[in-house]
Amino acid sequence: MGAFDLSGKQALVTGASKGIGRAIALAYAEAGADVALVSRSADPLAEVAKEIEGLGRRAVVLPADLTDRDAATGAVAAAIDGLGHLDIVVNNAGGSNFLVEFKDLRLSGWDKLLRLNLDSTMAVCHAVAPHLLDRGTGSVINVASVAALGAPFLAPYAAAKAAVVALTKTLAVEWAQAGVRVNALCPGWTATDLNRNLWEDEASNEATVSSVPMRRWGTPEEMAYPAVFLASRASAYMTGQVLFIDGGATAIG
Repeated sequence: MGAFDLSGKQALVTGASKGIGRAIALAYAEAGADVALVSRSADPLAEVAKEIEGLGRRAVVLPADLTDRDAATGAVAAAIDGLGHLDIVVNNAGGSNFLVEFKDLRLSGWDKLLRLNLDSTMAVCHAVAPHLLDRGTGSVINVASVAALGAPFLAPYAAAKAAVVALTKTLAVEWAQAGVRVNALCPGWTATDLNRNLWEDEASNEATVSSVPMRRWGTPEEMAYPAVFLASRASAYMTGQVLFIDGGATAIG
């Protein structure tokens, strides 16, 4: 069994219906894991589940709005029930659908993005903590963003992702002696449907990649493979770390 092999492991992936979450779920299945899939919409999850089953692994479809704490708790319980236990938890649900200067930000928008990007991660971690700590093993991967270092016109998203990084480091220390690892994955510019308008437009695409030393967008799969590393015994002595996958963007400044 290789160091990156996930055979026999049971994983929960939130935001799994598309983009990075979908890529992580499929990469885990390819590495041998069964996967519980969470997002708001059932139909896209069912499509991902078919792909996972086509790889010979089990998939559990769990539609849930993770901004509702009771729904998050229920999704974790259903994942444990459906898979028997959890070894891996990926908090990927999140995003931002607007750009605005901070002085023009509606406070309702701030609240919405913190619920989606921070509170959902917190709620899943809080719900799964007794299970992982009782078992004395597990890997939690919180998907943050390079925006955690600051991002003009994305103040609530940036603040939420910075808080996810702080939560990650805090839980890593609290849970280390129990055998549970917690790390953060920080994607850079990644070509997904959410930002298709940027990478399909020539001018926007050029403006975006001009700040990336590799001069291109990342792919969801390029974020998923590091997530396999963080879930596997290849990273067994790694906890409380923040892994930037960004084409070199954060190395410049």
